[in-house]
Amino acid sequence: MLNFSFQNPTKIHFGAGQIKAISKEIPLNARVLLVYGGGSIKSNGVYQQTVDALAKHTWFEFSGIEPNPTYDTLMQAQGVIKAEKIDYLLAVGGGSVVDGAKFIAATALFEGDDPWDILAKNQSFTKALPIGAVLTLPATGSESNGNAVVTREGNKLPFASPLVRPLFAVLDPSVTLSLSDRQIGNGVVDAFVHTIEQYLTYNVNGKVQDRFSEGLLQTLIEEGPKALLPDTKDNVEVRANIMWSATMALNGLIGAGVPQDWTTHMIGHELTGAFGIDHARTLSIVLPAVMKVRREQKREKLLQYASRVWYINEGDDNARIDQAIGLTEAFFKKMQLPTRLSDVDLGINDIELLIARLKQHGMTALGEQSDITIDISHEILTQAL
Repeated sequence: MLNFSFQNPTKIHFGAGQIKAISKEIPLNARVLLVYGGGSIKSNGVYQQTVDALAKHTWFEFSGIEPNPTYDTLMQAQGVIKAEKIDYLLAVGGGSVVDGAKFIAATALFEGDDPWDILAKNQSFTKALPIGAVLTLPATGSESNGNAVVTREGNKLPFASPLVRPLFAVLDPSVTLSLSDRQIGNGVVDAFVHTIEQYLTYNVNGKVQDRFSEGLLQTLIEEGPKALLPDTKDNVEVRANIMWSATMALNGLIGAGVPQDWTTHMIGHELTGAFGIDHARTLSIVLPAVMKVRREQKREKLLQYASRVWYINEGDDNARIDQAIGLTEAFFKKMQLPTRLSDVDLGINDIELLIARLKQHGMTALGEQSDITIDISHEILTQAL
């Protein structure tokens, strides 16, 4: 196992009716900015529950944060923050809203010349507004980590800092019952690939991390499809297991002390930036291709994945790896996601644009060994056709 330091100070309130916990988590003297997306929280009751919980607080609101939040939209919040002297953010929504709140929190106190430098130049910052979160769509784990992605003019870039990790998060599985099948499928696959990025690398004898990861993968495989089936899609226990799996997949625990990949995500970001494809759908397209192209470098862990997650223990090594990759693709399809570029009407002529964008963003040495070159990324995208 590799050396590591681990801390996750986010306080989680999990279960039905927990939105009311906001009232005690945010100081009464705070001036709160409630940030959310397109307004679905007003139709599913989450907005009113949040307003009720803020009854004794001074609060304002900022809406319109998009999926894959954009720089221009997020910067508009700065006017409200300055005018109303906001000193606390409350993000209510899915991962994009929480990501957006993180960037708003960082830019509100940013002392540099250009806030975009936080993403484009990895500009550090030393302070940020405190954040709380009410999660409505389990997928990204953003509610209990310091990671975020922001898009500007088609460029989708990540940043990370412990300063923007939410201080608390409310996870009420019952609020996810109003999600569409597309949102459910996207969320399950996003959490699945987050886990894979930290698991399917090379062996460092991180037995605890591996077993945690395998448990998360199995839970998502078992429970994910149930959330799409008529007889079980309204089962709150199913939603609870999915929600907790998504949080655990990217709160830092399973990635502590093990190598991490993230090639699928970096290539996927370019698909979203260039063509507007849902984040999770880029992951379901790219991951199987990564598995195929990097099968020799990942052979030991692919065989472990085949045995422990899919219970494939017969046949030679290559046959077991092929079967595990095939079952992964079948799972994505069961969750109603694409597994090929052709499934989203992209072809060989689009690959050069994606390669150019990877070069532009410095994504020229990807993977757990930093040995995935531009040529190998080209091979991965070609495999994904």
